[in-house]
Amino acid sequence: MRLQVLGTAAGGGVPQWNCACPGCTGARADPGRRRRHASLAVLREDGCVVVNATPDIADQIADCAWLAPDRGIAPRVVLTDAELDHTIGLLRLREAATLEIFCTPEVRQALRPFAAILRPYTSVAWHDLDDAIPLSDKRPRYARHDPPAPGWVSAVRLREGGRSVVYAPAMGLWSPLIEDADCVIVDGTFWDDEEPRRTGISTKTATEMGHLPIEATMKRLARLPGRCLYTHLNNTNPLVDPDAVQHEVLAELGLEVATDGMVIEL
Repeated sequence: MRLQVLGTAAGGGVPQWNCACPGCTGARADPGRRRRHASLAVLREDGCVVVNATPDIADQIADCAWLAPDRGIAPRVVLTDAELDHTIGLLRLREAATLEIFCTPEVRQALRPFAAILRPYTSVAWHDLDDAIPLSDKRPRYARHDPPAPGWVSAVRLREGGRSVVYAPAMGLWSPLIEDADCVIVDGTFWDDEEPRRTGISTKTATEMGHLPIEATMKRLARLPGRCLYTHLNNTNPLVDPDAVQHEVLAELGLEVATDGMVIEL
C-alpha cells in the first residue's frame, strides 16, 4: 500500500486568499511554504482511493503519478465529513464517466444538493463507509439544522496485506480505535486550545470548534507503535513556519508534520 499526501492545510489553504497573517504572508513570500487543502491518495491492489475532495483536487490529481489519465485508474472518493473544504471538489469531478463516493449516511444526507448538481453530468454511486471511526457530531454550518449524530466526522481506516493507515484530518475526540494502525495521520489544525481566540479567527476554542489541539494529542500519539503525522494545519498554526520551535517539540516525541507530496510506503 502506497500513500501520497495530496495536501496538508485546513480550510482556506496556506496562504488563504483574504488573509495577511504571518503564516499566509510567509507562504506568499516563499512558495515552499504553501499548503493545499488536506487530502490523501492511497494506492492498493484493488485500485486507488482519494480521501476528501478538496477545492485543489484537479491539481492534486495532476501531481499524483498513479492518477495520471493514461494510467486508467479512476479513484474512489472517501469523505471523512461534509465540510466544504473536504467536499467541494466533488463538483470539479463532474467530467468523470462514473463517480464512486463512500461516506456515512449523515454526510450523504448533507450532500444531497451536490448529488442533484452532479446528476446531469455523471453517474454517481453512493456507498456507506464501512470502516469509519466516529470522532465528532459536529455538523457543517450549512447543515446546522440537521440532527446531531456520531457519523458527522469520522476517521477512515484503510487496510491491505496486514498493514493499515488511519486518516483523521478533523478529530473532535480521541478514539482508541486509531491506536493500532501502522500509520496514523491526524488533526493538526491548531497547536493549542486558545489559538483561535488568541489570533482572532473565532470566539471559540479549538476544542469548541471540533478540533483537538496538538498539545492535547501529541503525548498520546507518541506512545503509539505506528508512524504518526499531523495534517490539516490552519494558517494560524505556528507549524506552517518551518523554523518554528514547535517542530523541534514534535521531533523530540518522534512525531512528524506531513508535507504536501510526501509518499509513504506501507
